[in-house]
Amino acid sequence: MTVNEALAEVRRGTAEIIDEERIEKLIERAAESGEPFTVKAGFDPTAPDLHLGHTVLLNKLAAFQRIGARVQFIIGDFTAQIGDPTGKSETRKKLLPEQIAENAKSYKEQVFKILDPEKTDVLFNSEWIDPLGASGMLELTTLMNVARMLERDDFEKRYKSGTPISISEFIYPLLQGFDSVHLDSDIEIGGTDQKFNLLMGRHLQRAYDTGKEQAVLMMPILEGLDGVQKMSKSLNNYIGVAEAPGEMFGKVLSISDELMWRYYELLSHRTLTEIAQLKEDVQSGEAHPKKVKEALAMEIVERFHSADAAQAAKAEFERVHAKSELPSDMAEFTLEGPIWIAKALQECGLENSTSQARRDIKQGAVKIDREKVSDEQMQLQSGEYILQVGKRKFARAKVE
Repeated sequence: MTVNEALAEVRRGTAEIIDEERIEKLIERAAESGEPFTVKAGFDPTAPDLHLGHTVLLNKLAAFQRIGARVQFIIGDFTAQIGDPTGKSETRKKLLPEQIAENAKSYKEQVFKILDPEKTDVLFNSEWIDPLGASGMLELTTLMNVARMLERDDFEKRYKSGTPISISEFIYPLLQGFDSVHLDSDIEIGGTDQKFNLLMGRHLQRAYDTGKEQAVLMMPILEGLDGVQKMSKSLNNYIGVAEAPGEMFGKVLSISDELMWRYYELLSHRTLTEIAQLKEDVQSGEAHPKKVKEALAMEIVERFHSADAAQAAKAEFERVHAKSELPSDMAEFTLEGPIWIAKALQECGLENSTSQARRDIKQGAVKIDREKVSDEQMQLQSGEYILQVGKRKFARAKVE
């Protein structure tokens, strides 16, 4: 790969790059001498599962690995105790250490479906933040003033509205920046909402006289299945990395034709030239959007599961949706009756909450034995039922 080709991979899908000249020099050095450079990205283990929104950054890290970088994958076990204030309208509740440890273990298992473990250093920032102690933490706080902190859009809004901001939230960007000082990072990547924190790394490297200022690369925030709001588990518009192959396949096929190209650019391993050709084929009528979307779904399922799982998911999807048949592997649940329909849907794992179940019933998305449900107060008596939410979620419920 030439330096220009490598730079094209770096630029692909990015929202903003600060100090691209430095990145180019690092790539040239790696190409000429084989000397690797470091690319840092941090993830706070605040939940056990990653979704495709997280993989936008992971894909970019993998691209950097292919052009000579060593990835510093930071699991923020210390900073997770504070909580990243980015985009938050209130101070987040503190996580228990055992929750953080369990989530961190899950992250490690999931990221190597994308990253090359031979070119990745998995690091926990408690290793260097804990030893800072009180004096080191105080010294760190002298390197930034309150006025600069309040320049952050989310802090400014909360301050003007009288919403509390804890001192620990002011410390969070400093700790993220200190990670870059300790690791002597060459580049840091993050989402566009992380700009203040990413620039803090440059500021602190300069303040600590490290002899460098890291380049910064920002990736756009991936929209969820609705194509409007960012992908989020709380908004129920996500595709989880650990989701079952059939669910993952169906969710990718559910996105709009327009959103498909955004997903191709940020999630697919196809080259930009290949994607441009696919787009041209769709516009000319040579290829059907559904087939192109299906190829994307196959690629994503294969990446996180296997080629066989992708083929099976495709076959099952066609069997259920194209032929209007029931899934062959429905989960079965035994419930104590009589039971409220919303509660039954929740206990069978088809809904996250009874309130979401009621909303879906109102929208006509819930069926029992293939018949649409309209009564959100329905009580299921003794018997066996096929419960369905939307086009993809099924369960067999036996009410006793």
